[in-house]
Amino acid sequence: MSKRDHANTQRERLAYEAARIMVEQGLNDFESARRKAAERTGILDRRQWPSNERLKEAVLMQRQLFWGAGHDEASRSLKREAVQAMWMLSEFEPRLIGSTLHDLGDRQNGVELFLFADRPEDVLFTLADQGIPWREGERILRYTNGQRLAHPAFGFLAGEIPFELIVLPVRARRQPPLDPITDRPGLGADLAAVERMLAREDQGTPGVPQSAPCQRLEIGR
Repeated sequence: MSKRDHANTQRERLAYEAARIMVEQGLNDFESARRKAAERTGILDRRQWPSNERLKEAVLMQRQLFWGAGHDEASRSLKREAVQAMWMLSEFEPRLIGSTLHDLGDRQNGVELFLFADRPEDVLFTLADQGIPWREGERILRYTNGQRLAHPAFGFLAGEIPFELIVLPVRARRQPPLDPITDRPGLGADLAAVERMLAREDQGTPGVPQSAPCQRLEIGR
């Protein structure tokens, strides 16, 4: 076997193991999954590690294999929940990000949204007005210039689905953080884009009615 073939074999082996870890443990952190897989397999040469895009493909294959059509319905369900939250938070120009955007999500990991506000407390006022209890934290995001910046993050539960709202300053729309899945700058998908995704997915699923916007997020149902 040539060196190139050996490297490709190792890369595929590591992609399979990392994807299995992500599916079984409910992880959505590609780098953490790669490191765990490397420790298990002994493939420590980072040149033989799979890219995020290859790992995403492997995760989708694993979920389709074990869950079948249930994975597609779970993905649509999370997007529907995201749409409800995005309507409620529309004044902050919400963007869907993370595993739900990339069809890698599950109900355990929930939904992540970027919100844009120069005063994070404005988001809290909206949650309070809606009677939504929240927990406060922060999320560290990477940027193209190598910076790692901490941003306010507010979490809550809608039914059994966890939501995380990551508040970015308005200027971040011009210089967005890196998407942890693609490793490219990205703002995610706005409300109209998510609704289009749902419409396309529903049209391709027999017996599923086309999605319609819902303007109320039900908490604790």
